[in-house]
Amino acid sequence: MIDQASKLRKMIEHKKIYGSSHIHDKSSYSPRIIAVTSGKGGVGKTNFTVNLAIALSRLGKKVLIIDADLGLANVEVIMGCLSPYTMMDLLNGNISLEEIILKGPAGIQYISGGSGLEQLSDLSIEDRSLLIHRLYACEEVADIILVDTGAGVGRNVLDFLIAANEIILLTTPEPTALTDAYAVIKAYMARSTVPNIKLVINKIYDKDEGDEVSLKLRMTAEKFLKVTIKNLGMVYDDHNMVNAIKKQIPLLLSYPDTIASKCISQIANSILHGGNIKIKRNWHDFLHRLIFSK
Repeated sequence: MIDQASKLRKMIEHKKIYGSSHIHDKSSYSPRIIAVTSGKGGVGKTNFTVNLAIALSRLGKKVLIIDADLGLANVEVIMGCLSPYTMMDLLNGNISLEEIILKGPAGIQYISGGSGLEQLSDLSIEDRSLLIHRLYACEEVADIILVDTGAGVGRNVLDFLIAANEIILLTTPEPTALTDAYAVIKAYMARSTVPNIKLVINKIYDKDEGDEVSLKLRMTAEKFLKVTIKNLGMVYDDHNMVNAIKKQIPLLLSYPDTIASKCISQIANSILHGGNIKIKRNWHDFLHRLIFSK
């Protein structure tokens, strides 16, 4: 009887927080949630994410990066800053959302996920409710939320992909990178019925190489997985990217006129103005699906 009563109280509390009217009451002002992912490490995913955020900011958008590449904190390294808190610190009643949001370069904002995200599945329903409720306010500070996921097809990566509105899949022309990128598409399709994946080929030497790689991956996905993958753009291999990393100053700020910077800026413009975007969930729904799917 005690267990049943406890479960009933939890269900009632859950409905209070996640009733349909509460989830959709701000749907008219909900940020786009874009997960940036890759099949393997080393393809430049985090670097791309940070510079894409800067490019979107320059186009007038308020951008928030959530570093969900657990335990690595590469976003901080690339931006040359350090966050004293992670998302999980929101469970501490003395830490506010404003305190965990780090102000990055060019007006972008950043939240560290930290290794604590690995313990989401171990949180009590009360802690999950508290975390998700306090994260709601992110929609008030951002037009676009970029989620920098880990690489591969682990459960934590797939959870973020399923919860997001849109996915940018980054790969390079190397055969191993392409094989792993296909594995991401396959794993995602096994769990999603409404795919919205766009492809970016990074570190290309010329346009013909980029076109060939993109076409090969997209045709394979269409033939064997029955899914259409749109091509979002390409980024040329650029030695200035390495120099920017060494400086800990993002490429678009340290080398704004270099070829890779121009490519990323063009991709940002395509995200905002190119084609029809299918938005399937708002920020409240994203949090709910991510945290309560554990």
